[in-house]
Amino acid sequence: MSPADMPQARGERRKRSDARRNAQTLLDAAAAVFARAGIDAPVRDIAAEAGVGMGTVYRHFPTRPDLVVAVFRHQVDALAATPAGASGENPENPYEALRSWVARFTDFLVTKHGLPEALHSDQAGLESLHAEFVDRLVPVLDRLLRACVDAGRIRADVRPLDLMIAIGNLCIGADTFPGYRARHMVDVLLAGLLHHAPAPTDADRPRTPTAP
Repeated sequence: MSPADMPQARGERRKRSDARRNAQTLLDAAAAVFARAGIDAPVRDIAAEAGVGMGTVYRHFPTRPDLVVAVFRHQVDALAATPAGASGENPENPYEALRSWVARFTDFLVTKHGLPEALHSDQAGLESLHAEFVDRLVPVLDRLLRACVDAGRIRADVRPLDLMIAIGNLCIGADTFPGYRARHMVDVLLAGLLHHAPAPTDADRPRTPTAP
């Protein structure tokens, strides 16, 4: 019997696997709670969402910034893992695949808006995280948009970064107005991409968009 096959080694692998699974469960729970109740939601709410004790949360993520940054990166990983084509989510309807991805991206942005407070305005850290999510997610959105264009569902003159910025601007209200429906407004925006929507004139196009 090799050392790797010994009961102690198997037990250690199982513990590490369980720890990773518990961390993933906590990150999913925290992302859901942050999107629903904001970045300052009580840790007990996250623990309840994950079905664990508060001690488990603190064992994995000792501070709130640790948890928030981990949630941010977890969400980026999940969004970036969308298959190369829209067919990965809905082979029959790439527009619905786009809507599904954008809905998840919207939840991510609602969470992201609490980063400055959570990181205590660490500008260098914020800039690094912002660049990371743009570099990783713009190509994914580009593939989803091109799949819709190829299927004849949406107009072909929308750039992924422009759409990402527009979605980000529609999510800003979630910070100030508790009843604001960011997902609904983003869905209205996406409906405007369909071919039956009138094309905007040059005067309608914003000249200085704000980054998401």
